Amino acid sequence: MKLFRLRITLLFFSILVLGAEQGQDARAQEATPLEYTVDLNDRTGDTFKVTLSVNDLGPENAVYQFASTAPGTYQRMDVGRFVRSFEAVDAQGDVILSENISTNQWRISDPESVSVIRYTVAETWDTPVDENPIFMMAGTSIEDDHVLINGQAVFGYPTGMQARPLRIQLLHPAGWMVGTALDSDETGTLLADDYDHVVDSPILMGRLSKASLDIRGSEIEVYTYSKTDKVHSDQILEAITDILDAAGDFLIELPVKRYTFLFHFEDVTMGAWEHSYSSEYVYAEDAFEMAIAESIPSVVAHEFFHVVTPLNIHSEIVEYFNFVEPVASEHIWLYEGTTEWASDIMQLRAGLIDLDNYLGRLSEKLNADDRYDKEYSLSDLGLNSYSTKGQQQWGNIYQRGALVSGLLDLKILELSGGARGLREVILDLAARYGPDTSFVESTFFEEFAEMTYPEVLRILERHVRGTDVLPMAEYYQKIGIEYVPEFSTGEQIASFGMQVGLDGTNLVLVGVGEIAEGCGLALGDALVGFDGMEVTLQTAQHVLAAFHSIAADEDFTIKIRRGEKEHEFTCAKRMVDRIDKHVFRVDSEATPEQVALRTAWMKNLQQVDVIPAVNE
Repeated sequence: MKLFRLRITLLFFSILVLGAEQGQDARAQEATPLEYTVDLNDRTGDTFKVTLSVNDLGPENAVYQFASTAPGTYQRMDVGRFVRSFEAVDAQGDVILSENISTNQWRISDPESVSVIRYTVAETWDTPVDENPIFMMAGTSIEDDHVLINGQAVFGYPTGMQARPLRIQLLHPAGWMVGTALDSDETGTLLADDYDHVVDSPILMGRLSKASLDIRGSEIEVYTYSKTDKVHSDQILEAITDILDAAGDFLIELPVKRYTFLFHFEDVTMGAWEHSYSSEYVYAEDAFEMAIAESIPSVVAHEFFHVVTPLNIHSEIVEYFNFVEPVASEHIWLYEGTTEWASDIMQLRAGLIDLDNYLGRLSEKLNADDRYDKEYSLSDLGLNSYSTKGQQQWGNIYQRGALVSGLLDLKILELSGGARGLREVILDLAARYGPDTSFVESTFFEEFAEMTYPEVLRILERHVRGTDVLPMAEYYQKIGIEYVPEFSTGEQIASFGMQVGLDGTNLVLVGVGEIAEGCGLALGDALVGFDGMEVTLQTAQHVLAAFHSIAADEDFTIKIRRGEKEHEFTCAKRMVDRIDKHVFRVDSEATPEQVALRTAWMKNLQQVDVIPAVNE
């Protein structure tokens, strides 16, 4: 899950603001900071008590805007749903009439008299909503010993003032540590260049541990909240240092001078969200040992690579971000799929995983891709990412998106005679653009082909805009690796044929085989109980482990919710022939040419232009 920060001025519009003009007003150009105070000493009601001091509003600033979404989440958030009170007052303390005119907008009747705007907004973690729950790593939490803030879920802005600098004073208990990529002044007040900057800079504070390290001239910081202090920042930093070194090799040098990791360990594993100069992770504390061995390094590799795309490579839709109404981009395949490909290939090239492990990850991605709609293209996924259908297909951006990026890498490698691959093209693009220059959304495919080869355009048209079957065997044979779509092992295993995925906060069935279907289950069923245990995000890991331990012909019960009704079924696994799908293996009879190309594929190639560091 993803966020990045671009230092730009939004080209803002809203048909809901009657009489408002586009662009920034004269007062905004003076860059007088918006002064926010958040009282975290008062945590009653699980709400943030926010005060904005501002005395230069005009008619064009009459509407106070909360975010409908945020960059990199690809989900509708509608933060206005969480606002519990809102008022504007004048210098004498008298309340000025204001009106809630839409989900995310409050119109102030006399903006020129405003001295202070006060509002309360509920935390997102423990506040139920009927639809579009906000990802935990993109939301907010208030507890007695810590607070998590994602800027778009706490702060709003007066229309026309999105480009204003912000000064944020956080009133909090003595002894709390504050972790964020934002700078602060000598009083501890946090400083943001504009609204986009504060949205791009999450804040974790409270009873935290901290560790830091200099890697290739870049300051790396890790802040960690652990519910019972089982996890400490130095453990995490030790586990991810090799990944950051691998990223340095892949990128030639780290393109940021300071980067902050924020880790939250409590009851649930949800994933991560990237930003320009930081990333944020939500994991279950009791699963730390397994996560540090199996998932955290690869997730860090993915999130950290976003310092390249989309921070340094992005279209105008990303650069001029619209917090009023979500605007989708076709090129999420680039922002997320290519990033996922890079996170794996950089580990292979650094020797952190071996070739068999890498090929196993390809197999896993193809098996996951099988569970999604084959007629839903990567372009469709990007352009419909805010829709219900797009959200249902969203997980495939990390599967098919990465697989297509791998095909691009192999084709460029082949056509260049082993001289360059996708890595080199990405770094060329990053050097060409950077944080402050965007590519044209509608012509990027053609531009990409011009920087590489005409044949590359066919891949983009067939496998990003189109839904042609991925030519895995043809492309991987170029480097002497065989691909077999299906392989009978001759073994038998206990099987039920059920795959579980996440839909919002629900565990749902995303794959239903013949045995599970015969028991009464169907695609889309929400899993709510197993053998008398309630199934929630908190219990999911334990429940799934119990399910996997059940032998063939041993009865178990599954409770599901279908529509408004719950149903319980008694089921059993059955012994079936084990069929391995999407198998890769090194061809023992590969030609010298194939081996030579594979050797080039497994290392970083030419030293292209270095991406300049973009923060201090």
